[in-house]
Amino acid sequence: MPANILVVEDEPAIQELIAANLQHAGHHVLRADDAETAGRLVRDALPDVVLLDWMLPGQSGIQFARKLRGEERTKDVPIIMLTARSDEQDKILGLETGADDYITKPFSPRELVARIKAVLRRRAPQMTEDSVEIGGLKLDPATHRVTGDGRPVELGPTEFRLLHFFMTHPERVHSRTQLLDQVWGDHVFVEERTVDVHIRRLRSALEPTGHEGLVQTVRGSGYRFSSLQD
Repeated sequence: MPANILVVEDEPAIQELIAANLQHAGHHVLRADDAETAGRLVRDALPDVVLLDWMLPGQSGIQFARKLRGEERTKDVPIIMLTARSDEQDKILGLETGADDYITKPFSPRELVARIKAVLRRRAPQMTEDSVEIGGLKLDPATHRVTGDGRPVELGPTEFRLLHFFMTHPERVHSRTQLLDQVWGDHVFVEERTVDVHIRRLRSALEPTGHEGLVQTVRGSGYRFSSLQD
């Protein structure tokens, strides 16, 4: 699935090459040539992945990665470090700073796209096109189809995204604020009670196949998707 990818790279030729290949792969690309610009873009809207050059003018990539990891809003954003440094100690430093992966220049565009896909599968599985099945309920992002025990389930676009997020993050309790950030986007300003409306719609759509009980209310905390009964 298309991801919003922030490329933080100060060499114009490399930035253009990365952006062109990511756009060709179907992703939406935001660009920055220093950490200050990248910080403004992140404040406007959280990207799905940050491709971060180690050597940047002003604040280094390592410093910017530490800043992202140190803030509640950005601590879970996947980061892939891009660098000409190939020394093992440098790789260890990058990973210990909080990077999810580390790619040494020069790298092939195909390798970069594959690394992004792998990071998304680990950190943001709702951004992939992998099908998921829980308790007889199956969701296929590639075909945008949902079935319950083989029977089709009709969902609106928001309910589909909500269910996809739930199914790729089962057994966890998510607050309304977390669901708004993950499903609607943290730059979209809607009331928290909007989540309740869409939860009701989702449960209603799952009723005909008997799967409405998978979406559980956790009193005082939020919602959980689970095949286990309380």
